[in-house]
Amino acid sequence: MLEYAKTILLKVSFDKILFEKELRKALRMLVPAELSELKSWCYQQFSTVYRRILNRVFVQTA
Repeated sequence: MLEYAKTILLKVSFDKILFEKELRKALRMLVPAELSELKSWCYQQFSTVYRRILNRVFVQTA
C-alpha cells in the first residue's frame, strides 16, 4: 500500500487540495511502520511546495 500511496501522491501533486486529501487517505490505510517511511518520503519529495500541508497533516498523526 505504501507504493500505491506514493504513486497517487505523485499524480495529484499538481493540486494542493487533492494532494492533502490523498495524503490524509494514505495515512488512514497504512500501518505505523509505513507511516514513518511515507513521512520521510513526502518531505523529500514535496517539502519545497507543500511544507505547510505536510506539517499540518503529520502533526495530527504524531
